[in-house]
Amino acid sequence: MKLTFKTKQRTAFVALLFTVLLEGCKDNKKEPSQADQKEVITGPFKEDVDFMKQYEKDLIVLQSGKSMIAVAPRLQGRVMTSSSDGMAGASYGWINKVHYKSGEINPQINVYGGEERFWLGPEGGQYSIYFKKGKDFTFENWATPKLIDLEPFDVLEQTTDKVSFTKSAALTNYAGFTFNFQINRDVTIISNNTIVSQLGVASIGDVKAVGYKTENTLKNIDDKAWTKDNGLLSIWMLGMYKHSETTTVVMPYKTGNDNDLGKPVNIYESFGALDEERLIAKEGVIYFKGDGKHRSKIGLSPERAKDIAGSYDAQNGVLTIVKYNKPDGVSDYVNSKWELQEFPYGGDAVNSYNDGPTPSGEPLGPFYELETSSPAAALQPDEAITHTQYTFHFEGNETALNQISEATLGVSLEEIKNVFK
Repeated sequence: MKLTFKTKQRTAFVALLFTVLLEGCKDNKKEPSQADQKEVITGPFKEDVDFMKQYEKDLIVLQSGKSMIAVAPRLQGRVMTSSSDGMAGASYGWINKVHYKSGEINPQINVYGGEERFWLGPEGGQYSIYFKKGKDFTFENWATPKLIDLEPFDVLEQTTDKVSFTKSAALTNYAGFTFNFQINRDVTIISNNTIVSQLGVASIGDVKAVGYKTENTLKNIDDKAWTKDNGLLSIWMLGMYKHSETTTVVMPYKTGNDNDLGKPVNIYESFGALDEERLIAKEGVIYFKGDGKHRSKIGLSPERAKDIAGSYDAQNGVLTIVKYNKPDGVSDYVNSKWELQEFPYGGDAVNSYNDGPTPSGEPLGPFYELETSSPAAALQPDEAITHTQYTFHFEGNETALNQISEATLGVSLEEIKNVFK
């Protein structure tokens, strides 16, 4: 059949109309929005952040690339936990969710956790700020000053990768001397390039990494000087980390004659006895179990300590490094042992604590800690001291982790893994 020109026009029109209607039907079908298409991110770090936000309403998350840290102003600007792989990554800090949920306030200490918190020393001795004058140095009489337990620090400034805090306060020690001071604390998450430069390693390879720096300043704002005769304070950084059956703390130390440098490691007997199943001293390095099963504590004197310590969790493949500023030639560090001390300024520069059952039967966590301290702060009015600490976590390829361990701690992962076998 031969089509006329008008018939051809009508046929083309119908075809066009059908096409328009068909496209319209497609448009009416709901296409997934960008929000719908966005991947739902979850993981241990996000779960911990979401949990803490129920209680820490002003929780701050700092970020550099895929590295993240969660900081709590209410808890003295404490770094609660960190991740090397964004919200989906592992969460390295130990958080006491049981205590959060209980809502209880403990008169001795409120163990919320957190992988780097600001404290002050000394803990024990005649100049202690944790024991009241005349009280015996027992666990029942020990209590953390509210300043470094429950009181918030004020936020001065905040960006995506840094937050600054301040706090003015006063504390009276066991000897009856009152310190008036100001604290300033800066928390900064750092890039992988900065991690490499700070640790002095060739590279970190393709491992996941997170690193952050805190600068902690203590200033005498009184009109009287702080002297040894009245007792001195120190800046004390403590990190609570998740333990495992195979966590081993590694503390490099300076070798030399005991008569010149003192013994390689100090054991805090009041926390618990130690034997070679839990503490091994080799040439240049101390190994200490961080399994959260036996309450115990060790330390290295400023004569023995280096400016670095760490741990390796073989079960989860996590290498942790802590680095701090340790002034050369300074030997006066406050002594935190729970006793009236012959040498109140013969304390340690770096410590490690392993949690376990307390005298009451229950552990505080459990967790394990790496700790660093500033020298004793003999400050004139308006004078200040600053203690800087870096914390790094690495996980991933074991060959790359081993290179980092050997370059920083001076020992291989294989040696760390087998030392207590």
